[in-house]
Amino acid sequence: MNVAVQLFARARDLVGGSPVELELADGATVADLRTALRERCPTLGDLVPHLHVAVGQDYAADDTAIPAGAEVACFPPVSGG
Repeated sequence: MNVAVQLFARARDLVGGSPVELELADGATVADLRTALRERCPTLGDLVPHLHVAVGQDYAADDTAIPAGAEVACFPPVSGG
């Protein structure tokens, strides 16, 4: 399945734009998405494991399956006050 991943903040800057198109197997999980994202966008490097991933309207754990047609977004961790 083809998944368009919206990237935000530093992640979008490192890649040079958003969305990023990924080809994932049916039944792929967020962990599979992280692997594909790292392979497709090596400039993200060590940021990939720290990205918050939302599938639809909810943040998702690495074992969450990504349904076909789902909206997927990745947000870097935020710090500051």
